[in-house]
Amino acid sequence: MKDKIQIALLSVIAVALVALAVSQFAGDSSTSAAPSNVVASNVAATSVPGTPDPNASTAFDPMANAGEVVDNTPKTVVAFAKPEHDFGNIKQDSDNKYVFKFTNTGNEPLIIESATGSCGCTVPNYPKQPIAPGATGDIEVEYKPGKQENAQSKTVTIVANTEPRETVLRLKAFVEKTS
Repeated sequence: MKDKIQIALLSVIAVALVALAVSQFAGDSSTSAAPSNVVASNVAATSVPGTPDPNASTAFDPMANAGEVVDNTPKTVVAFAKPEHDFGNIKQDSDNKYVFKFTNTGNEPLIIESATGSCGCTVPNYPKQPIAPGATGDIEVEYKPGKQENAQSKTVTIVANTEPRETVLRLKAFVEKTS
């Protein structure tokens, strides 16, 4: 029985602490974390210009940036020699490869997170290791039109530590029906 009482008391204390924490985060001024017998000192006289006043009443809203993803990855710049390629006339069921050449023209290593074709017929292969500033790299794309016919336009979307995060490469072809 003594154990049950101790558990109940601990539960009440835990609930009270959670309520205090929530009221502090919500900016509720009716509760105070400091005991009532503590005298607040005037720190405004000793504060550094340009720093926030610690006595200022500001409400902390933990949900203010909810859902917002912060990307702190150092950004760089990538330059493609030719961001678009036209295969011209090709046959159905053929294998067509093209290599997009690029240079990291920024000051940070280029990290390619993904390269995705607009359909299953367009398959990119990209470097998985970081590309140093000033270095070059290749993204090889294989286009297999299958039974597609006539004018085709496909894309490869590159996601990397660049601004903007996505770069779109374009492929074109005129697919001729095989006999």
